[in-house]
Amino acid sequence: MSSTASPFPDRIRLTGEGLVLRDWTEADLTLMPDLFDHPDIAYWTPIVSPFDEAAARVRLDRDRRLRAEGTTILLAITVDGRAPLGEVMLRRAPEGMEIGYAVGPAHRGQGLAVRAVRVMARYAFEQLGADQVILELEAENAASVAVATKAGFSLLDVPLIEGEEKGRPFALQTWGLRPTS
Repeated sequence: MSSTASPFPDRIRLTGEGLVLRDWTEADLTLMPDLFDHPDIAYWTPIVSPFDEAAARVRLDRDRRLRAEGTTILLAITVDGRAPLGEVMLRRAPEGMEIGYAVGPAHRGQGLAVRAVRVMARYAFEQLGADQVILELEAENAASVAVATKAGFSLLDVPLIEGEEKGRPFALQTWGLRPTS
């Protein structure tokens, strides 16, 4: 992160596309396992598995620390500002502002990820002055590739990001979006 990067606000609430993206709260700790303790999330994301209330506490504390450091924000995806249905992340990265997301299994198929990505990208462009937002996805993750495409991202001609996580190798494609004039 650049030393000139401004910190994220202590509280964030974004609206648009029929969604309210809001800060995680203590009251969400008991709800987070239903969203994140799932084989798909364990496989495709760095979120720990199994994901229980203790993992939720660690995640909430980490979220608050990363925001205070000015590197990352994690917001609950809701339709009304109440019950979380998933999460969207914005992280400052050398390649641009990176967005990530996860939607609870019971809430998929409603376009939540696409809409949350668009709202978060708009925030990055309009409030943070980003000149590009990116998604890093595995090509085999058809659902995430569909989100990238529907949200208006294009596959960038950059090297794959290769590594290993949770004992399995991965290769991430980088998808990019620039602000519209």
